[in-house]
Amino acid sequence: MTHFCKFTKNTVIGNNCHFNGTNIYGKGTVSIGDNFHSGQMIRMQTSYHNYDKGKQIPYDDTWITRDIIIGDNVWIGERVTILAGVHIGEGAVIQAASCVTEDIPPYAIAGGHPCKVFKFRDIEHYKRLKSEGKFH
Repeated sequence: MTHFCKFTKNTVIGNNCHFNGTNIYGKGTVSIGDNFHSGQMIRMQTSYHNYDKGKQIPYDDTWITRDIIIGDNVWIGERVTILAGVHIGEGAVIQAASCVTEDIPPYAIAGGHPCKVFKFRDIEHYKRLKSEGKFH
């Protein structure tokens, strides 16, 4: 099955990146580092309705826009949603079906709804493979 991708004009993509149905929405910038890999049906949302300080409820016709930054060597599992303003650090892995609402530090393994860190990679092993140029 083929999964098409949708990027905005504010999407910056590094080298050796692999997408499988990533969709990016909103007016913010999405910066994706080198060696990015994703599962199917990823959604990144850089803008959301103004629900808190707007002139109407439940929300008004203005938007809040915040950038998304994804570091090098990040792997995102299938059906992950990444919300506005999130920074995912280098080498992080995001578990399938997660909703990333807050920053994820480098080398973290995280998952859930909302996404939380539950362990870290073996950082010395990671750095050795990186220094040897062993990228998938």
